Amino acid sequence: MAVRKLKEKTPVTPAGANISFKEKVGYGFGDLASNLVFAAVGMFLLFYYTDVAGASAAAVGTIILFSRLLDGFTDIGMGAIVDKTQSKHGKARPWLLWMAIPYAVAAVLLFSVPDLGPVAMLVYIAITYNLIHIIYTAINIPYGVLNSLITQDQYQRSQLNIYRMLMALIGTVLIMYCTFPLVQAFGGGKQGWQLAFGVFAVLSAVLFIITFLTTKERVKPAGEGESHTNTVPLKVGLRALMKNKYWAIMLGFAVVTYASMGLGQGLNVYYAQYILGNPALVGPMGLAGLFPMMVGILFVAPIIKKFGKRNAIIGGLLIGAIGTIIIAIDPSSWTLVLIGSVIRGIGGVPLIASIFAMLADTIEYGEWKSGVRTEGLVYSAGSFGTKVGMGLGAAMMGWALSFGGYVGGVAEQSASANATLIALFVYIPLVFSVIQIIFLYFYKLDKEYPQILKELQERKA
Repeated sequence: MAVRKLKEKTPVTPAGANISFKEKVGYGFGDLASNLVFAAVGMFLLFYYTDVAGASAAAVGTIILFSRLLDGFTDIGMGAIVDKTQSKHGKARPWLLWMAIPYAVAAVLLFSVPDLGPVAMLVYIAITYNLIHIIYTAINIPYGVLNSLITQDQYQRSQLNIYRMLMALIGTVLIMYCTFPLVQAFGGGKQGWQLAFGVFAVLSAVLFIITFLTTKERVKPAGEGESHTNTVPLKVGLRALMKNKYWAIMLGFAVVTYASMGLGQGLNVYYAQYILGNPALVGPMGLAGLFPMMVGILFVAPIIKKFGKRNAIIGGLLIGAIGTIIIAIDPSSWTLVLIGSVIRGIGGVPLIASIFAMLADTIEYGEWKSGVRTEGLVYSAGSFGTKVGMGLGAAMMGWALSFGGYVGGVAEQSASANATLIALFVYIPLVFSVIQIIFLYFYKLDKEYPQILKELQERKA
């Protein structure tokens, strides 16, 4: 196929140009539902495995990485399934209804490790860890795709993503502050963790069903009617994906971004206990980064609209680096950690507000470039990057702790273990930020998107 070139820019009215407040909030509830479980996986699961269930940090880290790699391939399959789904509720929405209860059940099993021998315990961990991620794939891939089916308008997509990420942050804060009190309220120990996540799981299922009830799919493929998307063979879709340079950039960016997040989420509980010397600081420590995001995400839309998603994220990464440098002055100072975490949180606002909207924009670029529209495959392949990144970050933490001589359940760690925690918390994030900026340097879709959308609308006509 000949290389397509952009024509001169002219205005166009995209599908879903005006989305109601109710639908935006309803869509956001889906990520609140996800994070009532998945934020806990990032923040507490490794701690639960090592300090409550008594599993080896290195072994668990290896299980997590290989499970995430496997999970990435299930993402591709789920994306293809979503593209072929035909129901009266659409192609993405029905999966929220079908998977809500299985997701809740798998969440309870995840935090129900029985008293078994070391090998049997690791087998149970591997099975339940993979189970929750398979079900998460089956509900989260369609949820992510839903953004691109609700609207084609760049600004509305950014707004949907803002509501999504605001709800995700609320879910993260709830998990951060309510998990330990709830565990203790239920008696502590393994029973306390199991019952606490029974509560979170039920609430998660209810919220997913609300998202299903309050959203609507509007976007149709250009040129060949609605059935076109549902009949694209997997090989054709994959070939089209390989021509989508902006998707490839976002895939690499997502791996690095979520490796950083996967590392940071699970680290706070260790850092508060052993570097700051006060495990009670894990909540305030997390809130110091999340609260600026929760406030900032309410005001970031005009900034994104003016400067573009890419430029806003680069600016945020530079701000976040300043926060990291402040922490590096004295990593054991709670005051500096607090100030640096707040600045990191401010810098993270454009990133969390834009990353999924940027991935959704690559769908139109891919359709314009190849003539093939596969929302599910594009999003699932991007989700592959996020899960591999999270797995890589969690595995890095597990391996590094083991290499540094970390021993679970003791009052104090060795000097090498503490040095490892400081390196993971302070210096590795700076490396990740540099790599993220390099990826974004090559992303130019913000400027090209309006004309691409116009040409797609002309094909429909």
